Formats: sequence, structure tokens, C-alpha cells
Amino acid sequence: MIGTLGPRERDGDHKEACGGQRQVQSRQMEDPAHGRRVTLRRLLGPRFRWWLAGLAVVATSLFAVTWIVTPTTRDLLGRVAELDTAHNTSPLSAKEVPHYLVDALVAMEDQTFFTDHGVNLEGLVRAAGFDLIHLCKCQGGSTITEQLAEDIYLNGSDRSIWGRWWDIVLALKIEDHLTKTQVLDAYLSQVRLGEGTVGMSQASVTYFHRALSKDTLAQLALLAGLPQGPALLDPITHPQAARVRREDVLEQMALDGYISESQARLAEHQPLL
Repeated sequence: MIGTLGPRERDGDHKEACGGQRQVQSRQMEDPAHGRRVTLRRLLGPRFRWWLAGLAVVATSLFAVTWIVTPTTRDLLGRVAELDTAHNTSPLSAKEVPHYLVDALVAMEDQTFFTDHGVNLEGLVRAAGFDLIHLCKCQGGSTITEQLAEDIYLNGSDRSIWGRWWDIVLALKIEDHLTKTQVLDAYLSQVRLGEGTVGMSQASVTYFHRALSKDTLAQLALLAGLPQGPALLDPITHPQAARVRREDVLEQMALDGYISESQARLAEHQPLL
């Protein structure tokens, strides 16, 4: 004789039914994830590997062709000397360059200058990602060596994708036969810094009426901040923008350990010109 189910038995059956439903729902929720894993395995299958290999071949071929058609860069120091004469500037030597200027430039323009081979891949990827997200050519990601190559061989004005590719190849060539000191001296002699000035020596005389070796920390920080935008950061025509940029340089120098926080604060309160 079948008796009537008690409350506890009915509760047990209800829990089992609910548990079964949850298991079914759980399997259903796992199915899409499983499908994605299958898709990923297919993506990483032979076709994807062949596509990746083809892309590598194209990139290698493009690099080889660009390496052949671009200048050797072994004439770079000769070109710099000719430009020094044309612009009535004197070539800088390592002894003439204040160490705070080098520190400031490395902090703001190329933090891996002394360790990279002319190209900072991480910086390139970061800049490309920023430009892609914001749909603009806002960040260059250029190293000091790339900027030198652009100034000497591309007249400092080619911002196209092809021009950036040339910058990279030329920078690798330059670093093959020049020391970091030679690269830095050439860059400091040829960088454009506004008001028609070429090189740090000319800029120091134009803005501060004194030799580069006599400049204070605040003045050197201002000069180091100008390469990003000489016209927009000109301390004569845009003093507020130049002051903000100088503060950015000093703060970055302190953050990187080149100067103390107190030195940065003291320099920030110095006159701009």
C-alpha cells in the first residue's frame, strides 16, 4: 500500500528536482564557453599558423628592402658637421653638455636610451595603441635616435606610417656604428627648439642669453621640454604652456631619481626666462 508522502519526503524530492535543473542550466552555461574554446583551438590551428608565417615573411621582406634602399647613415656625422656650419652652430662634445640636460632628455624623451638599440618596441606599441583608440596620430613613440634620423634624413617633417618605418630602420643603422655619446651629441646639435634655433647651444643663448654650460636646472628642464612642440611650448610666445611643461620635466626627473623633490620644487619657482 502506497502511503502519502510526508513533508520531509516532499522537500527531498523538490530539492532533487531543483538540483537537476541547476545541473542542466550549468551544462547549458558551459556550452558557449566550450564552443569558444573550440573556436580558439581552430583559430590556433594550421590555417592561423600559416597566416602568421606569411605575415612574418612579408614583414621580414619589407624590412630587408627598406634596409637596402635607405641611406647607410655612415655619413651622419659628416652631415651633422655640414648642418652645423650652415646653421652657424658649434658641434657639442660630451664635456660641454650638462648632465642635468641629459637626465631631463632621457626622462622625458627616451627612458630606454642607454639600454635600447635605437628602437623602443614597448613605446611603439603603446603609442600605436593610444593612436588607434583615439583615432589620431597623437603620440610618436620615437626614441632620441629615431628623432635624429628624422631630422637628418627626412627633414624632420615626415609623420606618415612609411616615414615612421624609415625612422626605425635608420635608427637601427645609426646605432650599428655610433656610440650613444655620439648619437646624443649629434641630436643636441641639431634638434629644433623654436624661435628659429637649431641645437641646445643656440637655444640657450636665444632664451637665456648665456652659454649652455652656465644654465641652471630650471633652464635646462625648460630646454629639455621643448622638442615635443617647439612652437606650442615657446617660452616667449606661450609662457604658461612652457611653464607647465617645465614642471612636467622636473617632476619626471624627481620621479626617476635624477633630482630630489626639494630640488624640483625650488626649480619650479625660478623665473621662466
